Amino acid sequence: MTAPRLRITSSTAILSDAVRAAQMSTLSFGRTFTDHMVTIPYRDGAWQQGEVKAYGPLSLDPAASVLHYGQAIFEGFKAFAQPDGGVKTFRPEANAERFNRSARRLAMPDLPPDLFMEAADALIKLDQAWVPKNIGESLYLRPLMIATDPFLGVRPSHEYLFVLFASPAGAYFPQGVKPVTVWISEDYVRAAPGGTGEAKCAGNYAASLVAQAQAQEKGCDQVVWLDAVERRYIEEMGGMNLFFVYQEDGKTVVVTPELTGTLLPGITRRSLLDLARDLGYEASERKLTVQQWRDDIASGRMTEVFACGTAAVITPVGVAKANGFELSINNGQNGPVTMALRDALLAIQHGTTADRHNWMHAI
Repeated sequence: MTAPRLRITSSTAILSDAVRAAQMSTLSFGRTFTDHMVTIPYRDGAWQQGEVKAYGPLSLDPAASVLHYGQAIFEGFKAFAQPDGGVKTFRPEANAERFNRSARRLAMPDLPPDLFMEAADALIKLDQAWVPKNIGESLYLRPLMIATDPFLGVRPSHEYLFVLFASPAGAYFPQGVKPVTVWISEDYVRAAPGGTGEAKCAGNYAASLVAQAQAQEKGCDQVVWLDAVERRYIEEMGGMNLFFVYQEDGKTVVVTPELTGTLLPGITRRSLLDLARDLGYEASERKLTVQQWRDDIASGRMTEVFACGTAAVITPVGVAKANGFELSINNGQNGPVTMALRDALLAIQHGTTADRHNWMHAI
């Protein structure tokens, strides 16, 4: 008889309903964690039996490859409370697919997508009480994989650890759905052609922190990245994809920078392109320069700008700053197209409208 792929070991220190409710009454993003987590080791060329167990620290050898050579990837997706009392996750199979694309780029092993899904379902079932009920809130799932081989030679690790844990999430930006101010970085780049821009790997985020700090020094909330070659083309905002709303020939056109190999292929990005068409807008992927951004705001053709991602959902951009200029977008207000898309996405995720694209996965 084949051993189960996941062994369930319930925590002996589950928080009481009262303590859990108190923690969930003041949710921010990524500071509160549920009672359990999943770990699955990889060795001898195969994934071993995993375990759903009490949330707690990991034990690593000081020589573990991840600490020296950075083989580390992660994902992020969400579970949402449904009107019937159930719970559904949003497009987890797409996260499983992207997780493996990131793994291949960092010379790490694929995790079978059905095992990815099984691990998430098992964790959510055990910690379902941690799923918030309010619109805009969710249970955020963080899968990751790290290299654990205790070896200092520079080569792909022979051993890895997959970890999955969860965090009840409130608003990503504490100020709520209000336009943010962004800094267009000319000093730093996020990714170069042939690099790891398409991968959701830890090093990309570590390299971004100095630019984010610079943005904050300039009085901005987030950094906007430009391409590494010409420093002209708009790529991403922080760890999120950007969208630009145009009024062209009497039509509303939602535009996002095309994927060139240096941008992260966001799952929220992909979903919004479909949702825009559902709402009667045109949707386009194309290159856009900073000068075009300035010109199109000045002419009135570009009416709104917003960023999107799993954690932040949709965040309007109200002001863009750079050395030598400042742009005001939609008078610093939330735009109607931005908010229509946000409302449409949240309605699908929370089960208050039909899921025409079959994006939601029932637990």
